Amino acid sequence: MSGVTNGQFQIINARIVTPEGVIDNGIVRVKDGLISEIEHFASMYAETKADAELETIDAKGSWLIPGFIDVHVHGGAGHDFMDADAEGVEAITRFHASNGTTSMLATTLTASREDLTAVMDIVSAFMSKPMPYAQLVGVHLEGPFVNVKWKGAQNPAYILPPQPDWLDEWVNRFPGLIKIQTLAPENEGSLPYIEKLAANGIVPSCGHTDATYDQIIAAADHGLRHAVHTFNAMTPLHHRQPGTVGAVLTDDRIVAEVIADGHHVHPAGIKLITRAKGTHNVILVTDAMSAAGMPDGDYDLGGLPVHMKCGVARLKENDSLAGSTLTMIGAVRYLIREIGVSVEEASRMASANPARQLGIDDRKGSLTVGKAADFLLLDEALELQATWIGGRRISDTPASH
Repeated sequence: MSGVTNGQFQIINARIVTPEGVIDNGIVRVKDGLISEIEHFASMYAETKADAELETIDAKGSWLIPGFIDVHVHGGAGHDFMDADAEGVEAITRFHASNGTTSMLATTLTASREDLTAVMDIVSAFMSKPMPYAQLVGVHLEGPFVNVKWKGAQNPAYILPPQPDWLDEWVNRFPGLIKIQTLAPENEGSLPYIEKLAANGIVPSCGHTDATYDQIIAAADHGLRHAVHTFNAMTPLHHRQPGTVGAVLTDDRIVAEVIADGHHVHPAGIKLITRAKGTHNVILVTDAMSAAGMPDGDYDLGGLPVHMKCGVARLKENDSLAGSTLTMIGAVRYLIREIGVSVEEASRMASANPARQLGIDDRKGSLTVGKAADFLLLDEALELQATWIGGRRISDTPASH
């Protein structure tokens, strides 16, 4: 770690993205890891001058935006949450912190009950201690209760119908740890299982699914509220058979993830999502695998062999896309440069919306007085200059290289 160590500092001359809009020439003050003040610089100029002993960082007109919250990320820097020890988990969180992620969900793949429980053991233990980089705020279970027809990079050997007794064990053993679970709502037993997830404060999500439009709407009636990597591994949109995609795009109860890397979804598809859902109901995710941040070559995803070429990871057996090597800062840049959304809109999809979906928006996800001092400094070219998590500046960001 480097930078601020006394728990109090101020950033001046910043373009601050707040829920109320952009404050040009703004100032943010931090005390004890929380945002204590946000003001226009001119209105506090005299007080700022008088407080000469307070450490001051001049943003020189750069953007100050909330830290990114990635609700769907499997790994990075050569490590995967499915088999990482504490050192591997730290490497994953360090890599993603260096790319602007300040909070994240450790995301699993379809695997055995024992292997999934082991991941939760590791993550729970890691979260019980101070976390030096991106903060793990829970687990996203992607599978194993999905549809083999749309398995994508999920291992078919472990796909099965919902098992309520597994959930009972996990909830009792790891209270509050599971934040999202992705399943195929058309599978037998899925609707009562969705209700069980919701009753336990877990966001029910659809994905890797062969569901019809009507089946998704019925699932939403039972509590479905989320769709993973929209368009990928689900029944597509047809004008007479709207499918899962049609339901996700038109049902306001469902928040849609999107992987904005130019490979998983055509730019027109991303425009369709943002226009149909509005930028308040779309969440930007990476779906990053262990190969993120690594050179091209051979990797493993949930026991399935993967080859990465030019940064694109595909299964060796059928050439299907296998996760991504995307970072959150890369996704935000893509949205702004290629899709044409504003910095404020991209920030909302990368920070405020995921915080709201996870129920942590009382303390994270926006630059608001009283919330955690998790924020990023971006220059005019949208290059990441610095990352702060809980008021601590992370050393391995581009600005410190």
